[in-house]
Amino acid sequence: MSWGGRRLFPTGLSFALVVVLAACNGEAPPEEAVEQVPPPPETVVPPEPPSLLLTPVGFDALPGWSSDPVSEALPALLKSCGRLARQPGERAVGPDGLAGQVADWAAPCAALEQAQGQAGGQDDAALRRLLENSFQPFAVSNAGQSEGLFTGYYEAELKGTRDPAAPGATPLYRLPKDLVTVDLGRFRADLRGERLVGQVRDGRLLPYLTRKEIDAGALDGQNAELLWADDPVDVFFLHVQGSGRVIYPDGSSTRVGFAGSNGHSFYAIGRALIDEGIVSRKDSSMQSIRDWLRANPARAQEIMQRNARYIFFREIVGEGPIGAQGVALTPGRSLAVDSKLLPLGVPLYLDTTWPATDKPLRRLMVAQDVGSAIKGAVRGDFFWGSGEAALAEAGRMKQKGVYYLLLPKAVAERRQRAS
Repeated sequence: MSWGGRRLFPTGLSFALVVVLAACNGEAPPEEAVEQVPPPPETVVPPEPPSLLLTPVGFDALPGWSSDPVSEALPALLKSCGRLARQPGERAVGPDGLAGQVADWAAPCAALEQAQGQAGGQDDAALRRLLENSFQPFAVSNAGQSEGLFTGYYEAELKGTRDPAAPGATPLYRLPKDLVTVDLGRFRADLRGERLVGQVRDGRLLPYLTRKEIDAGALDGQNAELLWADDPVDVFFLHVQGSGRVIYPDGSSTRVGFAGSNGHSFYAIGRALIDEGIVSRKDSSMQSIRDWLRANPARAQEIMQRNARYIFFREIVGEGPIGAQGVALTPGRSLAVDSKLLPLGVPLYLDTTWPATDKPLRRLMVAQDVGSAIKGAVRGDFFWGSGEAALAEAGRMKQKGVYYLLLPKAVAERRQRAS
């Protein structure tokens, strides 16, 4: 690895999901993420602006640290290290340099690479000692509130074809040629990070086509079809996830990832189904919503079209899905966070519970993704992997928990001197 070299920008946006659950994958740059159905209106209060606080603690304060098979997180750690290694050494890591500079990560990452070469990186005790020698844990809180919400997302799988005449063929579209993205930060400094998506008509930038307009054929004739899937409900959930695997009749497959969106706001259809009494708040889950949509095709299209947001895809060659940091996600070890508050690519130790249980789920994770509903100092979206088994966990996950940020000791020492 060459530290301080030319920066490569992320090529993939996220895959976090907007879970349409009652009460549970980004703009990923995780594109969509888990969105909660809010409590009844009379109990809703405006949220306080997040205030990130970091409190140094010892590794002995991390519940379950000594029993976590940390070697399972090593591939994710090394992917993030590789991403950092291609950036200039003086580049800040995280908002306001929260995690120091890229150069501060050279020594810890070199040690992790060396660990990978020893016994294949499978010695948990040795790797745990290395992490303890290289990093300082910090308890993360929002203005002193350490507990937050942790949800789950997954990589969708669906059946597909290259034949537009196949039964039930529903297109996945590439990024249309007439879609324009405007980086407002190039016009005004106070708009840095803000973007508009639209199309130019008669010299004016106007909002891009909605889901309903695209479903009605507004993109016909543009040769924008990437491939076709056999179930419009599966396609809708693929849009929610932002990435997935399409399996062809001959057993071969291709991975598709987020290429862009039409710029419209996301609308959680689960909220509508609950409000209209179609699905109960208690029994709602991603699976139950999907089942209802399939069983009620006459109403399903209208319900799905209430979500005007539409996702465009690209084929991904090699590992995937790709998270907001630009690296392939690792099932069970990649976490989506709020990148406006926390750095991508850094280790986090998570202390929560398994989906729909009170059984402890404690493990080393790596912040590698974001999501449009993953907002706040203590908020995470857990990547479960691909397929129905991952969906079963992701669809039920809406757990309380805490996490700890691991920073290189050189960064931690500077923080402590500054305070």
